[in-house]
Amino acid sequence: MITQQQQNNMQTASTNNMMASPNMARTVNHGAHEILDVHEVISGTLGTIDQYLMFEQQIKDPELKDIVVRQRQFITDQYNVLVECFKTGQDPSHPTSSYMMKQSNDVVYGMKSSQPTKPKQSAAEIDDKCLSSLMLGCMKSSAQTMTMAAGEATNPIVRRVLQDSIPNYLEMAYEIFLYQNKKEFYQVPQLKEEDTQQLLNSFATSGGSQGIQGTTQGMPNMQ
Repeated sequence: MITQQQQNNMQTASTNNMMASPNMARTVNHGAHEILDVHEVISGTLGTIDQYLMFEQQIKDPELKDIVVRQRQFITDQYNVLVECFKTGQDPSHPTSSYMMKQSNDVVYGMKSSQPTKPKQSAAEIDDKCLSSLMLGCMKSSAQTMTMAAGEATNPIVRRVLQDSIPNYLEMAYEIFLYQNKKEFYQVPQLKEEDTQQLLNSFATSGGSQGIQGTTQGMPNMQ
């Protein structure tokens, strides 16, 4: 049986907890879902940096080595920015920057006959084609994980850092794709011309563009 004194103590503790909640909300401004998602993003980014360091030691092509060095330096800086704002919940010491690739946007289309791919039997068989494919996989996975985390981040600063980082990872992925395509590691097939035209012309624009323009009035200029 609970005594009157015990009831008073429980009420006092409950009141103290309610009074502490607003202070806690201001100090720990992260939701549980965000904490877990961003923890996964940071862990994955750390793994990518470590893998890139290993790739750098094995890559033979100077062009690909230049890509892996530049990307690892950029990813490390983005890692520091995310860790800083995640720990503090405040603006990082410097904002996210934009990755600038060196590859041209020219894509080589068409397929050439090649030997079927199969699992490697020894580490000596790991070549630049394999390493660049692993790099591409890292960038695509990172962009996907960051997108999932950014969509439900509660801290606005962490959300903005994640959101601004996604285009950079897509740019790095595209740079690796262009390198692979140029080296014929990643071939791009095309449909027949008539099939391509039929699919391109299978949609028409809507007549409601005026209404769309009306909804965008007052939005900030993102340039």
